[in-house]
Amino acid sequence: MTDFLLDDNEDLTIQNGDFAIGNATLQHQKHILVAQKGEYKEHPEIGVGIANALNDENPRRLLTQIRRNFEYDGMQVKSLELKQDGSIAIDAPYNTI
Repeated sequence: MTDFLLDDNEDLTIQNGDFAIGNATLQHQKHILVAQKGEYKEHPEIGVGIANALNDENPRRLLTQIRRNFEYDGMQVKSLELKQDGSIAIDAPYNTI
C-alpha cells in the first residue's frame, strides 16, 4: 500500500524537500503488531499488542490475533509462521482491487 514513509525514528521521511511516498506495507504491519487495542481512535479493535504477547504460553493465539488484525486492515495473509528463533515470518500483501 502506498503511503507516507517513516524513518527508523518513526519521523516522516523527507526527500528533495517533500514527504517521501512509497510502499508502506511493512511499516503498517509493524504498527499493527506494536499497537495495543484502542490506540487507533477510528479503529479501536486494531492492535496486536505484541509486547504483552511475548510471555504467552500459546503462540497460536498470537498468530490468530496477527492474522485477524492484518485481514481486518485489508491484507491477504498468504503465510504466517512463528520460527524457532522467536521471529515471525509474514507474507501478507494488501488486497488490490
